[in-house]
Amino acid sequence: MIFVTLGTQDKSFSRLLKAIDNEIEKGNIKEKVIVQAGLTKYKSNNMEILDLVPEEKFDELMDSCDLLITHGGAGSILSGIKKNKKIIAAARLSKYKEHTNDHQKQIIKEFSDKGYILELRDFNQLGKLIEKSKTFKPKKFVSNTDNMIKLISDYIEEENHISWYNKYKEILLYLIFGGLTTLINIVAFYILRKLHIEMFISNVIAWILSVLFAFITNKIFVFENRNKTTKENILQVTSFFILRLLSLGVDMGFMYVMVKVVKFNEMISKVVSNILVIILNYIFSKLFIFRRK
Repeated sequence: MIFVTLGTQDKSFSRLLKAIDNEIEKGNIKEKVIVQAGLTKYKSNNMEILDLVPEEKFDELMDSCDLLITHGGAGSILSGIKKNKKIIAAARLSKYKEHTNDHQKQIIKEFSDKGYILELRDFNQLGKLIEKSKTFKPKKFVSNTDNMIKLISDYIEEENHISWYNKYKEILLYLIFGGLTTLINIVAFYILRKLHIEMFISNVIAWILSVLFAFITNKIFVFENRNKTTKENILQVTSFFILRLLSLGVDMGFMYVMVKVVKFNEMISKVVSNILVIILNYIFSKLFIFRRK
């Protein structure tokens, strides 16, 4: 079986899948081909194409494949090297809008020069490279490879050779949706108070409306992530509601102290309370919901 992985880049790499499809049509590839396509949209009658797969499934496919064909992502290459797999790697190129730069060429060259992988430069030569892979003896993995990949990754990071959007995507999305959630909470509270509804009741209703909005946006952009198992998604949803209930407690307590005890302006207290809540939500979300493995 041939396993093809394109990583989780936010840009398409259909060029590689077309080349593989062509080799299947020519009869140069007779093995079953399974593709982890990520965000690359591609239809084929010759390959089994998956979007993002859970880590356990990814490892299973990696273990059972006879050949790994991958993009030039350092993590994808290293995953195959650690399992002593035969690997063909092709770089995403900026001229085809497959990446923001050509740093993957450097990564592939480093591994290829050291004998770990085969480098695919000319996609028209994929068939010949697959034939060559049958007799290719990849260099065995040694722990020092981790040092090499760290040097490459650090270089890419320090020189800002990765997409700034990918780098700060989580924070940007949190600021956008967190800001909208806070706005809904404050506006709803203001309207309810203008209708002369008691302050704490208004606070609870505004909280419910804002949490519904936050849940819907998180369900779309976080909880339904196909790279997570059902158990992980359920745990995230549970953590989400527990943290939101805690945030309600913080909000109510802050409002009581500022308005009832200190006699401070109600709306200003509400705004300050929501700023405090959004900061606490982000901190706790990083600790309990969005933790990276």
